[in-house]
Amino acid sequence: MYSLVQKTLLRCDPEWSHDVSLGFLKRSQHNVLNSLYKQTVPNKPVTCFGLNFPNAVGLAAGLDKNAECIDAFAAMGFGFIEVGTVTPKPQAGNEKPRLFRLPEHQAIINRMGFNNKGVDYLVERVKESKFDGILGINIGKNKTTPEESALDDYLICLNKVYPHASYITINISSPNTPGLRNLQFGDALETLLCGLKEAQLKQQQATGKYVPLLVKIAPDNDEIAIAQIAEQLIATEMDGVIATNTTLARDTVIGHVHANEMGGLSGKVLRDKSQEITRLLADKLGGKLPIIGVGGITNTDDAKARINAGASLLQVYSSFIYQGPKLIKELVNA
Repeated sequence: MYSLVQKTLLRCDPEWSHDVSLGFLKRSQHNVLNSLYKQTVPNKPVTCFGLNFPNAVGLAAGLDKNAECIDAFAAMGFGFIEVGTVTPKPQAGNEKPRLFRLPEHQAIINRMGFNNKGVDYLVERVKESKFDGILGINIGKNKTTPEESALDDYLICLNKVYPHASYITINISSPNTPGLRNLQFGDALETLLCGLKEAQLKQQQATGKYVPLLVKIAPDNDEIAIAQIAEQLIATEMDGVIATNTTLARDTVIGHVHANEMGGLSGKVLRDKSQEITRLLADKLGGKLPIIGVGGITNTDDAKARINAGASLLQVYSSFIYQGPKLIKELVNA
């Protein structure tokens, strides 16, 4: 069924296909139509940053930005689901076209720009969901918010999603919001993480619930940058790290008609770069923080290699688009 639908959708505009697919999942998740994608996967529990995951394979942020299809993705067997990236205020994102397929490479280029309906809308959708599993909420800043005021946006989002999240991801690595990646370095990173750590502890005291904070980093960092980031993550007592976001590099898709499109490249072609970042991070962190590995995981060999490189959990997005729910079961089985 998925392969038949996919062939049709791949002939259509990428963002239209994306919206139609999410619309179907949203409408079908609470009725008999969910049998078209519902499946049972083995229970292979993993404990990480104090949470018990039914399996190690999760959905990466970016697909369900507004948390409208949580129950549909849960029915597919994901061990955890990450929604967002969400910002304090709704925003339309960048101008279209902003999503491009590279099927020959099982890859995608996007420059969506954190298009979402705002944190208040997301929280209401989470509250409506029937999902009682591990839910990550990925937070970011609005495009119009100055870089020096970024902490304010992250604090707004953290405080609003905290009661409803299993963990919170701090997204400072999307290439599609101007200046965002600058927050990965130096004083900017220290200020941001210290401020969010303080807010986390205040929320813990107020709610009696400890929600882990994770940081999502870019794959376009060299070894020196990775060492500095790892040092800051440890010093500010973050709970985990997600490696990696999309890449600005195009060396793996030279010659493709979309190779020069601006935005982040994801999919199979990101595998080696993300794998190396995971390995470097694991070395620099010395086991002090767990890693969620994401980027280019398209088959069971990729999954095993990422675990061997130091990841405790995995996430998929682009490969899930190209392969469908069967990929989840294959990875969990492996």
